[in-house]
Amino acid sequence: MKKFYRILAFVKPYYGYALLNVLFNLLTIIFSLFSFALLIPFLNLLFGINDLVTDKPELAFNTNSLLEYLNYYISDIIITGGKEKALIYICMILVVAFFSRNLSRFFAMYFMANVRIGAIKGIRNKIYTKILTLPLSFFSRHKKGDIIARVTTDVQEVEYSIMNYLEMIVRDPVTIIAYIAFMVSMSPKLTLFVLIILPITGLLIGQIGKSLRKQSKIGMTLFAGLLSNIEESISGLRIIKAFNAIDYSDDKFRYNNRIYSRVLLWIYRKRDLSSPLSEFMSSIVIIIVLWFGGRMVLSDSPTIQAADFITYIVIFSQIIPPAKTFAQGFYSIQKGIASAERIFEILDADEVIEEKINPIPIKALNKEIEYKNVGFKYENDYVLKDINLKIEKGKIIALVGESGGGKSTMADLLPRFYDVVDGELLIDGHNIKDLKIDDVRGLMGIVSQESILFNDTIFNNIAFGIQNVSEQDVINAAKVANAHEFIMDNDNGYQTNIGDRGMKLSGGQRQRLSIARAVLANPPLLILDEATSSLDTKSEKLVQNALFNVMKDRTTVVIAHRLSTIQHAHEIIVLKNGEIVERGNHSDLISLKGDYYKLQQLQAIQS
Repeated sequence: MKKFYRILAFVKPYYGYALLNVLFNLLTIIFSLFSFALLIPFLNLLFGINDLVTDKPELAFNTNSLLEYLNYYISDIIITGGKEKALIYICMILVVAFFSRNLSRFFAMYFMANVRIGAIKGIRNKIYTKILTLPLSFFSRHKKGDIIARVTTDVQEVEYSIMNYLEMIVRDPVTIIAYIAFMVSMSPKLTLFVLIILPITGLLIGQIGKSLRKQSKIGMTLFAGLLSNIEESISGLRIIKAFNAIDYSDDKFRYNNRIYSRVLLWIYRKRDLSSPLSEFMSSIVIIIVLWFGGRMVLSDSPTIQAADFITYIVIFSQIIPPAKTFAQGFYSIQKGIASAERIFEILDADEVIEEKINPIPIKALNKEIEYKNVGFKYENDYVLKDINLKIEKGKIIALVGESGGGKSTMADLLPRFYDVVDGELLIDGHNIKDLKIDDVRGLMGIVSQESILFNDTIFNNIAFGIQNVSEQDVINAAKVANAHEFIMDNDNGYQTNIGDRGMKLSGGQRQRLSIARAVLANPPLLILDEATSSLDTKSEKLVQNALFNVMKDRTTVVIAHRLSTIQHAHEIIVLKNGEIVERGNHSDLISLKGDYYKLQQLQAIQS
């Protein structure tokens, strides 16, 4: 139940509403018991079972005193106005009592809505914030669809299965206790018999609930797989069609869907069993109580009167609905806890990139960046080995080499997407781990091979992450990136929506928007990760011109496959199998006739 208590922690900010809910639920119980308490004196006096009471008893806070006072009150009405007038009075009192009961019930639900919705809002906020702060390595180990399922479907399941029954956790036990206390005051012997029978049904229902929780977690995992399948199919639809893989993809989805549906069917049948099972068990208990209590009434020396027994059964029947709801809620909560476990797997994931308690702020790159004996590995094998490199302020450094050589990994260490395993990465002499992460990333602008854009306007994509930016600043950044002209060709200009991942734009246009975004951020350090490798010749030329504009008087790290784009670099670093094998400017490396020369010759032949 630890997961359940952790879910309840999200209710804490709304404890005021929760207390109001408890208050109105208590009023609901009081008005309910008052309504049922009227039955005993009414039945006794109306049918002449008891003598009319003429002496006014003292009113005290207990059941016997309340029943005696009601006897006196109804007796007075019968004496002065007759039984019909007493009947009218009783009915009017019952109307007021039931109205007050249902009004209290409404206010209890009214305030519980704030608790339920507020807690779920807090869970969504926390899991989304956690996703934003988790290292990239976490997402390489988990499917995108599975993560989306946890943020959406699992959170929704917690809302339906736990939050909807949150009120029940407080209300129903209090209701049952209050009703049982009233029953004890009427007949301790009969109530003791009831309390012996009821736990047997609870044990049976509890055993089924345990198995439901286990299967529910399996079901949510399978559903996450379905979401991943759908997400991958939509993203790769062009390839699916091109390779005539429609039938293959369809068969794969149908298989996964069939397995998920089979588990879901089992879950539904087990959950749906709770209602008829609890109702049947409750009926058995009532029948046994009728038998046992009937014997007490019909015996030669009855220990309970008929009117009292009828009222007792009525009150006992009112325990059944909350007990039944509690049983159904137990099933539902077990199902919700399975989803909560998947949510907490994200919330409890290790934040590998951790910031020190009192990090050093840094707002500018004053001197240099230094890789000092840096080694790095994702899992077992080292991707970078003994890297030593200084990147002086204002210099352009190019990283080249074969795919898998470690170029992108070197660049990813700079904004602390990953942390070095061996050695140190220094900025102006400070270990990057000692610096404030937001400040470090604020020094950098990144333009990657794949343009990461959002389903929003051109203006908001360029101004992404920057507050209170003027339209003129955005326009100036777009002009530097050679993007202003094609932006203004759209009917809505900078307010044009570019669609999911910018699919309404061409590759070159998307890349130029990415460059404009980096320009507007005005970072001291620019990281260009194969920014032109996926473009056609015309688009490449436009983007390359934009990059030249951006790199002026700016420290730049360029990762490039096309060597023609980095011949102007101050220093070219050649990486092979995670090690620096050559370094120097373009002319020096060509004269060496080494790896860089071979890459140059190979590209010359291919062109």
